Amino acid sequence: MAVPSLPFCKYELNKFHTHTVVDEVEHEDVSEHSLWLKMQDEARIDVTLEPILCSYYHTSILSHKSLLTALANHLAIKLSTANLPHAPLSDLFKGILEGDDLNIMDAVKHDLRAVKERDPACISYVHCFLNFKGFLACQAHRVAHKLWLQGRKVLAVMIQNRVSEVLGVDIHPGAKIGSGILLDHATGIVVGETAVIGNDVSILHSVTLGSTGKIIGDRHPKIGDGVVIGAGTCILGNIKVGDGANIGAGSVVIKDVPPRTTVVGNPAKLVGGKNNPTKLDNIPSFIMDHTSNISHFYDYCV
Repeated sequence: MAVPSLPFCKYELNKFHTHTVVDEVEHEDVSEHSLWLKMQDEARIDVTLEPILCSYYHTSILSHKSLLTALANHLAIKLSTANLPHAPLSDLFKGILEGDDLNIMDAVKHDLRAVKERDPACISYVHCFLNFKGFLACQAHRVAHKLWLQGRKVLAVMIQNRVSEVLGVDIHPGAKIGSGILLDHATGIVVGETAVIGNDVSILHSVTLGSTGKIIGDRHPKIGDGVVIGAGTCILGNIKVGDGANIGAGSVVIKDVPPRTTVVGNPAKLVGGKNNPTKLDNIPSFIMDHTSNISHFYDYCV
């Protein structure tokens, strides 16, 4: 089948230039514009390897001048319906992103880097941007949260509902989320209205940050910086999970968790015991190690 005759499809890959842009040091704090140039270069490589992606990549990446406009367009495509067309939804997202003094876009940049650096399944930045629903759900929430703060709660809840339907992630628009967030796999994540998630947090699938019942007011968990939350975990109530904590998969957490400790089980217990909990040397959300201390805990229990 012939490749569609779009201008960029005639692009001949300059491998020397591409190596310079794409393979630069990942930990360097690049600007949004530099990151966008890298993503466009990645897109050109993908199209060279898989010409069938030509039209899709042109619409999603290569026809846009900035990460901001591409994100507004891509989210609108994902969330639009027959009764909620793409164009007005894209304009809504673009307006929120442009009017936010770039705070959201700075968080978007850090989220992209978080996924690329922590998830071994992530091939490239553009791969994350187009295909990782945890990343997309997080960015849609950032827009919904801004609308919520502006008092535009009907629109905010509508976006929440569409994200839940399309991406399987249900984050209340009132919840506060930091930057450098990895929602790994993401299916089944539920975050309540008064929950707070700090910076550089990694959360796996089927995690609930919920309340303990029909309590009103501030009723959801507060998650510190650098926390990793394993799959299938429930953290319930207005409790605090300290910075750098590791929450083992399948745990039910109903009490505060001290910083740099590991908890596991139902109900969750501190590894090492309440009086002498095992302290973590590394930031768990960065290394994504879910088992080291937990396996010792289960060996002890058995």
